[in-house]
Amino acid sequence: MSRIAKTPISVPSGVEVKIAARSVTAKGPKGELSLDLLPGIGLVREDDVLMVSITGPAKNPGKRALAMSGTTRALVYNLIHGVSRGFEKKLSISGVGYRAQAQGATLNLSLGFSHPVVYQLPQGVSVETPSQTEIVVRGASKQQVGQVAAEIRGFRPPEPYKGKGIRYANEHVRRKQAKKK
Repeated sequence: MSRIAKTPISVPSGVEVKIAARSVTAKGPKGELSLDLLPGIGLVREDDVLMVSITGPAKNPGKRALAMSGTTRALVYNLIHGVSRGFEKKLSISGVGYRAQAQGATLNLSLGFSHPVVYQLPQGVSVETPSQTEIVVRGASKQQVGQVAAEIRGFRPPEPYKGKGIRYANEHVRRKQAKKK
C-alpha cells in the first residue's frame, strides 16, 4: 500500500459522510458529491477520521488495489474538501479588446473573433468576473472546476509572441522573439 493511502483523512464538522458497499457520499455546505470505489478498496470510519483499506485476501490483495489505494485516498480527500470549502481556479485575460462578463449561468467572452463566445456553465460550477480581464471559476468538484477552466482557456490559449489570450493566474508563458529579416 502506498504511503499516501496510509495517511488518515479528517472529516470536518458540518460534513456528513456515508459509506456504502461500493461508494462514498459526502454532503456539506457547498453541495453533495459521491464517488464509486474500485473493487478491492474500502473505507473505514473511526470517529471523524477516514482510512483507506485494501480488502481481499490478506496475502495477495492484488496489484491494482495496491496501486489505486493512494489515488482513492486523494479522490476521497478532494471529495470532502470540495463539499466543505470548495475549489477555485483563477484565469486572466490579456489582449486589447479582450474581456469577459458573467451573466447567470453563462459567460460571455470577447476574444477578438468576429462573434462573441458564449459559454454555458455546467450545473455545480459558478463563475465570477471581478474585472473585465479576470475570471474566477468556483465549485465543489475539483475535476469539474478544472475542466471548465480548461475549456474557457481553450477558446483562446496564450500565444507565445505577444502573450495575448486566456491564461491561468499562476501560468507563465514563454515568449518567443519575432522573426528577423
